[in-house]
Amino acid sequence: MMDTHKSDAYEALVQFLYRAPIGLVQTGLDGTVDMLNPMSSNLLMPLARDGSLDNLFTVLQDVAPQLRAMTEAFDQPSGIVCDGLRVALGSAAVEGGPQVLALSVLKLDGTRLMATVTDATADMRREQSRLARRLERQARTDALTRMPNREAMLEQLQQMLDRPAAAGAGFALLFLNCDRFRQINDALGQETGDALLVQIGERIRATLRPPSDRIDPHAAGGQMAARVGADEFAVVLDGLRARADAERVATRLLDALARPHALAGQHVTCKLSMGLVWSGDAGAGAGEMLRDASIAMVEAKRVGGARWVAFETAMREKAARRADIESELRLALLEDQLFVVYQPVVGLRADGATDIAAGVEALVRWQHPVRGVVPPFEFIPVAEESGLIGPLGDFVLRRACSDFAAWQRALGEEAPRLLAVNLSRAQLAEPGFAQIVRDVLAQNGMRPEQLQLEVTESLAAQDQHVQQRLHELKAIGVTLALDDFGTGYSSLSSLHLLPVDTVKIDRSFVAQADTSHHHRVLIEATVKVAQSLGMNTVAEGIETEAQAAAVRAQACAKGQGYLFSRPLASPDLLVWLGGHRDDPAAGTRAPGRAPH
Repeated sequence: MMDTHKSDAYEALVQFLYRAPIGLVQTGLDGTVDMLNPMSSNLLMPLARDGSLDNLFTVLQDVAPQLRAMTEAFDQPSGIVCDGLRVALGSAAVEGGPQVLALSVLKLDGTRLMATVTDATADMRREQSRLARRLERQARTDALTRMPNREAMLEQLQQMLDRPAAAGAGFALLFLNCDRFRQINDALGQETGDALLVQIGERIRATLRPPSDRIDPHAAGGQMAARVGADEFAVVLDGLRARADAERVATRLLDALARPHALAGQHVTCKLSMGLVWSGDAGAGAGEMLRDASIAMVEAKRVGGARWVAFETAMREKAARRADIESELRLALLEDQLFVVYQPVVGLRADGATDIAAGVEALVRWQHPVRGVVPPFEFIPVAEESGLIGPLGDFVLRRACSDFAAWQRALGEEAPRLLAVNLSRAQLAEPGFAQIVRDVLAQNGMRPEQLQLEVTESLAAQDQHVQQRLHELKAIGVTLALDDFGTGYSSLSSLHLLPVDTVKIDRSFVAQADTSHHHRVLIEATVKVAQSLGMNTVAEGIETEAQAAAVRAQACAKGQGYLFSRPLASPDLLVWLGGHRDDPAAGTRAPGRAPH
């Protein structure tokens, strides 16, 4: 009876092995096959070169050559040699059959192995599909802020542009750029800069929640906030009834983003400029709409920043013109089309005489091969926006110092005693700029006090990083001047906080010095405060004898303007100096006067 039960059990086991939905193979330690079921035969046969399944290692040699070595290296009396090893059949796969096998090998004892073989094609394809979806999500997500990226935003925007227009509904694109991110990044470090970008992204999303009562929350496109560049963000607003609704959201966003951010143990303010494009003004492409929003953002920066500007079609032509100037300006820097002219800065003596050799201010000009001399107001703003202002400023500094040294050799004591050169934000942000100045002075044999570096009042007053760099320059021994005083953000009460030696009174005050008591009082106050702080003063833009007399009466130490001379090329400056050498008082009437 017992033998019958054993026989039945063995028969059941054989039937199970025979019908099992997985391949089962029993082999010796050298891979010689002792037993295999039909499923394993079906799965392994495409790999058998000669149709023989006598040795498992031989059958799998081309697709799993490591299996024999793995088995030989397994020194335990029993256990798992490998589990779920993926075996790609490659060219051995038949159409409609398995593409990938999963192989597990178990050492039963000192003489036997048991292997399982299964079709893993479906599992592999599911895994590939999941990986593809994950990679697609990652490709559409900004790694830093975890916001949708540029590609995701453009895709949604294009879908909105392609759908039929609905009566009484519209959408808008807002493009935001940080006004001072580069300076913050340079001053506080990249890690803090990254943290700031994350906070900006979070604040944008928080401001958009809950949706405005003017925005349909069930609109097909909804709202999307994305990071589309280094310090650039975009917001897509759908379900709007009118452009005024988008404008309200824009204002709310700017107000929220203007609040200080807590970073690195301090409060950092980083305002943003924004361009707004309404769907009714958009073209057919998402890229074009983003470009137009960027153009409007640049216009917002040009009028002071920290505001939004709605796109107008006329802006495209202006942007194209700026792009042409930028391209030509890059070429001008390479082909030596730029040159430097010098406007005399004269001493205003109390006895009415004029010290013509007090100094000069270096000014850049562009000799375009087709357009002739391009006025600075056309290319300086473009240079600032495009990042060319740094190389342009370095060119002026080096050329002017070279010319100044040549004047000293040619004229000796009769040469100008001071050279004034304007600095840009880009130069002051440049690492090691103080050392560059030292090198230029040494190369030209100039004493530090012969060079006056000028920075605008708004730049010096607004940026602590700039003030730190000014202190570094001050330590070299160069003279520092505050340009355009009266038009920026500082005041007489804060003048003592700035490390400057000279205050240049803006031409807008000087122009009315002879006709406006109010302006004369402002000039007088500026001169007195500057004198009390040991600073000199220069009146800019003097054009008439009356203006010169007015600023001289207020004890302003120096003046410059077209009354004395227009900006001159180096050879013409030497002629101008020679023409007044014998009669300093005649310097109040210089040849070559021209209107602005």
